[in-house]
Amino acid sequence: MKILVAGGAGYIGSLLIPVLLERGYDVDVIDLLWFGNYLPENVKVVQKDLFKCEKEDLKGYEQIVFLAGLSNDPMAEYDPANNFIYNAALPSYLAFIAKKVGVKRFIYASSCSVYGYTVNELYDEECPVTCGYPYGISKLQGERGVINLQDDNFSVISLRKGTVCGFSRRMRMDLIVNTMFKCAMTKKEVIVNNPSIWRPILDIRDAATAYLRAIQADYSISGVYNIASGNYTVGQVGDMVKFEVEKLWGGKIGLLIKNLEDFRNYKVLTDRAKTYLGFQSQHGIEDIIEDLYANKEYFGDYDKDEFYNIRLFKKVKL
Repeated sequence: MKILVAGGAGYIGSLLIPVLLERGYDVDVIDLLWFGNYLPENVKVVQKDLFKCEKEDLKGYEQIVFLAGLSNDPMAEYDPANNFIYNAALPSYLAFIAKKVGVKRFIYASSCSVYGYTVNELYDEECPVTCGYPYGISKLQGERGVINLQDDNFSVISLRKGTVCGFSRRMRMDLIVNTMFKCAMTKKEVIVNNPSIWRPILDIRDAATAYLRAIQADYSISGVYNIASGNYTVGQVGDMVKFEVEKLWGGKIGLLIKNLEDFRNYKVLTDRAKTYLGFQSQHGIEDIIEDLYANKEYFGDYDKDEFYNIRLFKKVKL
């Protein structure tokens, strides 16, 4: 099967694409390369704005996986206009062209951020979405745009992912578990901004599995699916990072609780993904920390700009 991964040179794509290659898929990438290129040398990578793609660029692909766009709240809040352009308009445009040229499936990288605040309930895909922040709003708009194109000949799957964490060759330190791990390793302290709020956490290896399950699903399957390795309070994450790093490193790690106000609080059910896609998470917080620790020599300076999306994004000319 020939697959195009749009925005495939980023954090998730850098781990996902080797997984796809191992299983015999023929994979190409189109990416602006804002964050560099850490992909295997045998992968065809075209540096191009996806808005410039036309029918000829998408012909011949059986499926398209959309990983492009602005990837977190700081980027969205720094540049709200381009956030809505790249997260809402771009996936709809690309799916529209893909459908025209006979692509069979479009897989969209959505986010559990669309839920905003879930009032301490576990939300499934039918529950209301209430996010009032640019990032969550734009991801929902992108999701609805591509889902609207689904029909009997064009499958559309949207994966509402929890906060993805863990090791990738295109590394990020601006994600909750990764950030806590960095602080534990560099400052010997874990900082917890608000211990009571909930987050669905997704090990990056489970994220790759979710995309694989979506690719392999029968073409009669479409829809929206929550994807997470588990739901945790931020306080729980902090305690687990502290415990695991102490165990692996052998030293004492401090814990700083700040109790900062945060209106983003959500936890999700993943039963639908298990039932329809066959997705089953294999990892938890402990596994993420073990993976990060096993690759600690790769990081060098944990404060390098390349590890933080917002720092690199501020240097981009749009």
